[in-house]
Amino acid sequence: MKRIGILLAVLALTVSAAKAQELPKQVNNVEILDLEKNPTKLPHFGEKNLMIFYIDPQARKQNEAFTYELEETHRADSPEIYGFGIINTKDAWYPDSFIRGIARKRTAKNGALVLIDDNRILPQAWGLGDCNDRFVLLFIDKAGKLVFMRKGELSEQDKQDFYKVIDRYK
Repeated sequence: MKRIGILLAVLALTVSAAKAQELPKQVNNVEILDLEKNPTKLPHFGEKNLMIFYIDPQARKQNEAFTYELEETHRADSPEIYGFGIINTKDAWYPDSFIRGIARKRTAKNGALVLIDDNRILPQAWGLGDCNDRFVLLFIDKAGKLVFMRKGELSEQDKQDFYKVIDRYK
């Protein structure tokens, strides 16, 4: 009887995780923080297609080569696409001031916008599931639909799937 209960619990978790992954799905703009800890909405939500890197600082090296490749090749550059990063500080064990300092340096280097999610607002509002210790790549279209999401280390197939999405929305 105990095994059946465990199997049902695992099945329920699997079903809820699968539902969190069903795409496309409508999402709403949320209010998080800028690097100065001021409340802010996601920029250009509903105006442009959004490419968002949602990163746990402990997983910042996941897909680092991919993010540098995107910067260097300008593969996602388009007036129709606005890309930025959001740091998941709630799950980080690094001090908040340290994280914001690193983000400011990166922003100064590449001019990218970096925001802070200090309370798992984005995963909760959008039903993303567990984002702890993960690099999460998101793409939201102008209509506010989450059309692409991958968590963790991107496979070559994940990268190709992402390139197809951004090419479609350029």
